[in-house]
Amino acid sequence: MTGPNSRPPRRSTLLRATTAVGAAVPLCLAGWLGWQSLGHSAAVGGTAAPATSPTGTAAPATSPTGTTTPEATTPEATAPGTTTPGTPAPAQTPNTPAPSDTPVSPTALTGRTILLDPGHNPGNSAHTAEINRLVDIGNSRKQCDTTGTETNSGYTEAEYALDVSHRARAILAARGATVVLAQDGDRPWGPCIDERARAGADAHADVALSVHGDGGPAGGSGFHVILPAKVAAGKADNAAIVEPSRRLGLLLREHFRAATGEPYADYTASDGLDTRSDLGGLNLSTVPKVFIECGNMRNPVDAKRMTDPQWRQRAAQGIADALTAYLTTR
Repeated sequence: MTGPNSRPPRRSTLLRATTAVGAAVPLCLAGWLGWQSLGHSAAVGGTAAPATSPTGTAAPATSPTGTTTPEATTPEATAPGTTTPGTPAPAQTPNTPAPSDTPVSPTALTGRTILLDPGHNPGNSAHTAEINRLVDIGNSRKQCDTTGTETNSGYTEAEYALDVSHRARAILAARGATVVLAQDGDRPWGPCIDERARAGADAHADVALSVHGDGGPAGGSGFHVILPAKVAAGKADNAAIVEPSRRLGLLLREHFRAATGEPYADYTASDGLDTRSDLGGLNLSTVPKVFIECGNMRNPVDAKRMTDPQWRQRAAQGIADALTAYLTTR
């Protein structure tokens, strides 16, 4: 406004106000830019200061995906064989592993014939005269057969061997094999050991295996595999089967232990293997053959295993897996 009573504003006051406003604007702008920078950094994954929990401890940092990022650990932070606090202990390996669940083709053993020889016969005890007769095994003469052993509760070796052989036969047949039994509980006694040895050749089998339970000292436990020693005497000449039988025996030891979790015998043999020249079933065989003593039936721990149908299924699995490996890898 102009007029006689008006006067121009004072120049010094206006200058100071303008200067103050000019100084404040850059400061506000710097603060706003800094805030935007921090906010943008956090939004794209920048590291923000850790939040504090109600207990006063820092909450774990959060990754861009929303998952919690564990605290880094240097190799020196945890000693070998130990776990850090809050880390679950590793799962324990069961004493008895589950049977093999590796798929096997239903035609894997097509065209193969296997002779299973269940030891003894449930009826042998009623035919002692017949089974006590001596037969020629090449380097000596031995009884036609025996009654076998049994657990303290009366579960016989003959029953055990027949049951496991039936279970193994089912597994092998499902893989395409033709399985022949030297005896199937369908005869009153026997057969004699020389007839059992011939059964493999009579069936034109690729391989043979005799299933047994041992009658060792009550304090001993575990299983072992019996391999043929080379015998060339009288009617026996098994030189051609010694090496392939050993390969079968090694596979049997491996697969039986894997399927059952049973240790090697601690009262006989060495590392689960025994080589013998006094068994007619091995001396006289003309196809690769071994025996397996699946456990000591006179030992309470082994007896408990061997009377358990589920464990017998594991035993059969180990036997079948060994025979399968032998026939498919040679």
